[in-house]
Amino acid sequence: MNQLQVTAIIAEREILRYTPAGLPIVNAVLQHSSQQMEAGIARLTEFELAALAAGEISGRFSQASLGGVYQFTGFLARKSRNSKSLVFHIIDFSAVTLTSAFTDTGA
Repeated sequence: MNQLQVTAIIAEREILRYTPAGLPIVNAVLQHSSQQMEAGIARLTEFELAALAAGEISGRFSQASLGGVYQFTGFLARKSRNSKSLVFHIIDFSAVTLTSAFTDTGA
């Protein structure tokens, strides 16, 4: 199964555009920071993730607040057929309260 859920901030977002096939799409960069438990030791995890929202969700995503904290659900896929880089394809997201966003323990 290829499913990813991550709480992240929308750090960068391009404007809504359309593919040659007419599909609306928005590219973005998400930033994540949390504390995870690994082998009984707390570990700080921070990363940036290339992401995109395509189809119906792209309109709602393009209106979401930059710097806003959201819970994203989606999947990972290659950026293009011959690329080794991965992109997170957002299929749903919702706003997160600040208290729950910064107490993520990965449990």
